[in-house]
Amino acid sequence: MDILDLIKSRDPNEREFHQAVTEVVESIKPVLDRNPHYRSANILERIVEPERVIMFRVPWVDDDNNIRVNRGFRIEMNSAIGPYKGGLRFHPSVNLGILKFLAFEQVFKNALTSLPMGGGKGGSDFDPKGKSNMEIMRFCQSFMTELSRHIGPNTDVPAGDIGVGAREIGFMFGQYKRLRNEFTGVLTGKGLDWGGSLVRPEATGYGAVYFAAEMLAVDGRTLKDTRSLVSGSGNVAQYAMEKLIELGSIPVTFSDSSGYIYDEKGVDQEKLAFIKELKNVRFGRVSEYAEEYPEAVYVPVDPTADCNPLWNHKADCAFPCATQNEINPKDAANIVANGVNVVSEGANMPTMPEGVDLFIQEKIMYAPGKAANAGGVSVSGLEMSQNSMRISWSREEVDNRLRVIMKNIHKRCLDTAQYYGTPRNYVNGANISGFTKVADAMMDLGVV
Repeated sequence: MDILDLIKSRDPNEREFHQAVTEVVESIKPVLDRNPHYRSANILERIVEPERVIMFRVPWVDDDNNIRVNRGFRIEMNSAIGPYKGGLRFHPSVNLGILKFLAFEQVFKNALTSLPMGGGKGGSDFDPKGKSNMEIMRFCQSFMTELSRHIGPNTDVPAGDIGVGAREIGFMFGQYKRLRNEFTGVLTGKGLDWGGSLVRPEATGYGAVYFAAEMLAVDGRTLKDTRSLVSGSGNVAQYAMEKLIELGSIPVTFSDSSGYIYDEKGVDQEKLAFIKELKNVRFGRVSEYAEEYPEAVYVPVDPTADCNPLWNHKADCAFPCATQNEINPKDAANIVANGVNVVSEGANMPTMPEGVDLFIQEKIMYAPGKAANAGGVSVSGLEMSQNSMRISWSREEVDNRLRVIMKNIHKRCLDTAQYYGTPRNYVNGANISGFTKVADAMMDLGVV
């Protein structure tokens, strides 16, 4: 049975996982043809199956003394090149299929960094929005009580993701330390005073911009004086905008689940500081930005619309930083029609397959998330190194290491795509480069 038929028959409702596997399988056909030993060892069949799936209940008590129950998950996908590494997501949409897709993507993303990290992902259908700090603490403690028996600095090192920031990492780390009676680097994204790394909050957004800069540099161009569309307003979007501003680009959009902002004059450092305070301190909606800066336009979400108007503005670059599958085929067509020639994904798999095909067909410089947003896990890996050595590097040193890692990821993708006859196809370059590294390690380790 074909591998895609196999996973669809085995797990028919996991659409995002099917989508992620399909993209990789289509890219690596030339690799399998040139390397028949991968087929004879059933590497593909093994690499799409998680090494371990952990699912558990998370009981907790809300502020009204009601007992609540959520589901907790951890997908330990592949540890051929190092301990499982990947974030925890707290969001009502979390389910097994979404986490399997994220864990599968994480395997190849981590391989591209050249750091010794396997791939994993986890989380819960718990929604932190609207919860008090005490409710979030009680949930995190209950979640970690179960998760703690499955993770460790040399086994599985989770990090943050959507809905899991410094607050949640702190509560979970405190509970782990309490249960295990050890202070160790079991989580990344920690506070600077207790084992965290400088530049970790910024890393994913910075990395997506660094990758875009590398793509432009191939043609002798820079981000200076470009206009950029950004989606999202969380951690990734905020720091993507920060680095864009630093490198001379003008971000003109950002969004949240309620709608989006279009600011024709562009977001500058002062406006970005307002966004950070709005989203990180007051947990407000982006509509408040238009109240503060009346020249900006707020457009609420229209659930009946067949596209997102955020992507229908003239620009040079696009940085989708919100969530998976946020760019549908019509959005992709609007992006192309409006003159965008660089798309660098800050989110995981934010573009639907038809949109990816269009970008490649139109020769848009398109960087898939597994390459462009690898900055976050790269600095997580650097945080693990600092924890192991009991040292802290300066902001400048971590940022320089991040820039070098993103430059090297870009080169690996570019060179691999060229070698396999699809020049400047970053999708093929990322998938093939990540796959071959993991597959070779699996061959070396035997049938395990």
